[in-house]
Amino acid sequence: MLIAGFPAGSFGTNCYVIAPAAGERCVVVDPGQDAADGVAEILREHRLRPAAVVLTHGHLDHMWSVLPVCGAHDVPAYIHPADRFMLADPLRGVSPQFAALVGPDVTFAEPDEVRELADGAPLGLGGVLGFDLVVDHAPGHTKGSVTFTLPRLDDAGDPDVMFSGDLLFAGSIGRSDLPGGDPAELNDSLKRVVLPRPDDTLVLPGHGGSTTIGRERASNPFLRGLKSVDSARPGL
Repeated sequence: MLIAGFPAGSFGTNCYVIAPAAGERCVVVDPGQDAADGVAEILREHRLRPAAVVLTHGHLDHMWSVLPVCGAHDVPAYIHPADRFMLADPLRGVSPQFAALVGPDVTFAEPDEVRELADGAPLGLGGVLGFDLVVDHAPGHTKGSVTFTLPRLDDAGDPDVMFSGDLLFAGSIGRSDLPGGDPAELNDSLKRVVLPRPDDTLVLPGHGGSTTIGRERASNPFLRGLKSVDSARPGL
């Protein structure tokens, strides 16, 4: 697998591009502020052609460039229905103080094609990409937060890869004090979506460096005292 990423814009939001190999179709995850040029550079370097843009949630630092990236490649955007409203009006998902920093000249709109994510289901792009991502609804940071998991390939021996958005970071977790956030829901998502996973699962978060489930289980202070709830996801 080819996974390339970079921190985008003033928020340092990680944008990822996933493909089976150079010269193939790919998926773009969370194209945030000023991410379009970085995405284009990765596409040129690896000769990739996007099939979709997928969003872990609707906060503007994760979807700022969804419209230009989708428009440039005529591909759909995938988002959970509970966060879809933020594609056209992302300021509804942030504090008034933060919204004031964005400025009056910045406008947002839905891409031409938007597809809604379903909990526990694959994207359904396996026939196009040669791989698929499994969606887990993980509210708490926002109502429509999700994670995407790339299951391990049995013949390669690689671990699962989880794109955790703003649910889980190295040494920390997402905040729950913005509109739509809920600390009880966040803890439930951590118990149900994060803790049941194998220790070697590679975590690629929305901000900061990568980690593993085992490392976070052992050292993340926000996971202490939480008990795993079996997600019963086949193949994960």
